[in-house]
Amino acid sequence: MSEEKSLNFIEEIIEDDLKNGKHQSILTRFPPEPNGYLHIGHAKAICLNFGLGLKYGGKTNLRFDDTNPVTEETEYVDSIKEDIQWLGFNWANEFYASDYFDQLYAFAIDLIKKGLAYVDDLSAEEIAALKGTPTEAGKDSPYRNRTIEENLSLFTAMKEDKYKDGEKVLRAKIDMAHVNMLMRDPIIYRIKHAHHHRTGDTWCIYPMYDFAHGQSDSIENITHSICTLEFIPHRELYDWCIEKLNIFPSHQYEFARLNMTYTVMSKRKLLELVNEGYVTGWDDPRMPTLSGFRRKGYTPESIRLFCDKIGVAKRENLIDISLLEFCLREELNKTALRMMAVLDPVKLIITNYEEGKTEELISENGPDEAMGSRTIPFSKELWIEREDFMEVAAKKWFRLAPGAMVRLKSAYIVKCESVTKDESGNITAIHCTYLPETKSGSDNSGISVKGTIHWVSAAHAVNAEVRLYDRLFKAENPAAEEGDFKENINPDSLQIIKNAFIEPSLAAATLQGRYQFLRKGYFCLDKDSTKEKLVFNRTVTLKDAWGKEVKKN
Repeated sequence: MSEEKSLNFIEEIIEDDLKNGKHQSILTRFPPEPNGYLHIGHAKAICLNFGLGLKYGGKTNLRFDDTNPVTEETEYVDSIKEDIQWLGFNWANEFYASDYFDQLYAFAIDLIKKGLAYVDDLSAEEIAALKGTPTEAGKDSPYRNRTIEENLSLFTAMKEDKYKDGEKVLRAKIDMAHVNMLMRDPIIYRIKHAHHHRTGDTWCIYPMYDFAHGQSDSIENITHSICTLEFIPHRELYDWCIEKLNIFPSHQYEFARLNMTYTVMSKRKLLELVNEGYVTGWDDPRMPTLSGFRRKGYTPESIRLFCDKIGVAKRENLIDISLLEFCLREELNKTALRMMAVLDPVKLIITNYEEGKTEELISENGPDEAMGSRTIPFSKELWIEREDFMEVAAKKWFRLAPGAMVRLKSAYIVKCESVTKDESGNITAIHCTYLPETKSGSDNSGISVKGTIHWVSAAHAVNAEVRLYDRLFKAENPAAEEGDFKENINPDSLQIIKNAFIEPSLAAATLQGRYQFLRKGYFCLDKDSTKEKLVFNRTVTLKDAWGKEVKKN
């Protein structure tokens, strides 16, 4: 019997809160900014927030933090919703911080009336200069002691479009000598003349994230507001606003974000990769975005399994991408259909097989009988992998070589008799004889061979493009390397095979299907495919070849 999994620290807090009656039920939220595509790091936050709601009979809201109109687009909103649903989760309510702009404005007015906020005319540079250092107190703005009436009048004028961008800001009046520099009169509203994707041009002032975050949680009665560790210094302001406004006491908890080897997670860096043409777009299969993983052939089950395995911790660490690939192989090994494809073809001619004859051979679709079987055409001329033939056989070589025998998967045993070469000495064809009595499923020959290779009938093969994707970066932690992170891009992250040969049944491949090309890896159909030209992406290799190579070096 398997051991029961221990609770993570957030689950312990929730169970204690429910047991002690602090909350009757829990309500969490996932609050993405609609300014980019979600990546694998967000998947951890999604699985955590939605997973807690499911585990404890609670709910999870999806709230878009759309407080910066300059960077936000409806395209990102749509992609975020698609990614969450693809991962297998549904939100209780779809909200936007912009839904609360009127209420947040009223909260700001309330702080002004309590003498806890003031309008400042200093520029961003001047404010920063007076902020002080971690060991030196800041200095008060000359506008800090304006009267409540003057602040109300000025803030109203800010809302009524009387000033230019940057001309005035609203700051919380806390303590310019506070040990936490984020508490030294933080800006809570700024002027921004920009079209908002939902509210249009209704507003020209927008709340800062730190002001919108906690209050939005409170408006929704969020019980457990879960953030990553970099928000620990922000929690003090989160609590201060809730206390001073006397509103529902949502509470913030922090966990370690996901950092993964051979990957960058920064939206800014990912945007550089897209804009500078290092990748084809946000859904390039080399990108750590969920749309990139989806296009590469990853399954939501494998990503959820990965998020479950890495757990929830309070300390930053670097997770090996091999664990994610392991989770994927675990899933695909059970579900992917087994098919045959030849990526580096060389002709194999069966000299004693009848000219023009075609047999339909039966081959299993997978390790589980429930996956069924299919028929594959077999004929005199086949394509096999060039690497499956060695003219001078090495020790313990069990594939084709002059005089050697090998089984063709789901077909017959063949023996290599001779080869044909071109003027440069390259092998153009391998000539074999087959043993008719060795047909798979009815072999009564008593002949045993150690090697089995895959093949495709030349007369029936379908031509396809195959894209072999590898890790985008050579360095284990590219963000930590000296210089420009892009200097660590792996030049071999994509190899395109223009003329691979696949078995005819793969002509019916779907975008949802997952396939193991026997002995070559796991693959999926790409969205670039057409009826005339199928395109397949390698999802992951059969084994962790990269990890072995790193250990070797």
